[in-house]
Amino acid sequence: MTMSHRQLNPRSGLVIDTHELGRRVGAMKEIQRIAEAPDGVGTDVIGVPPGSPVDIEVRLESVVEGVLVTGAAEVTLTGQCGRCLESIAFTEEIDLQELYLYPDKELDDDEASRLEDELLDLEPLLRDTVVLDLPYTPLCRPDCAGLCPDCGANLNADPGHRHDDRIDPRWADLSSWTANPDDEDEASQQAGSKE
Repeated sequence: MTMSHRQLNPRSGLVIDTHELGRRVGAMKEIQRIAEAPDGVGTDVIGVPPGSPVDIEVRLESVVEGVLVTGAAEVTLTGQCGRCLESIAFTEEIDLQELYLYPDKELDDDEASRLEDELLDLEPLLRDTVVLDLPYTPLCRPDCAGLCPDCGANLNADPGHRHDDRIDPRWADLSSWTANPDDEDEASQQAGSKE
């Protein structure tokens, strides 16, 4: 049983033609290209902008079962810091490795990547690898101070930012009460005489 796949576009930079390899075990081919990032690579917080350049450098190697792809891709990630909510952007290099099985190979794994005719599609591999490599909480910098919980000010821009100590609303009425210094002396004398 084979999985149904989307129709491959041979003009896409993420689709590679393996015709030159044939089925000669050990045949190799190196590919270096810049492709456009597809939609939906990432999460709502951080991801690869659609259409941004993906710098791909991979080696294709013909093996008995299919074509082994190894290499790396460099992508640009954009999103929002999980603490201060500022926009962030940085490049990330991800390692790629996948075995693409020949269409006539029957293996137990229905989820395995397969060649379609002589084409292989790097998009699912790129998508899965990027998403697994994304930080759970992206940060603009490792020591990001975040936002003030009282007013929302960015604490990175103003490290000395602070508010006066807030009074618990249950005790607010007592804040206007001030003790008479004479009363305090008298109270301490009475406490001393009882001992």
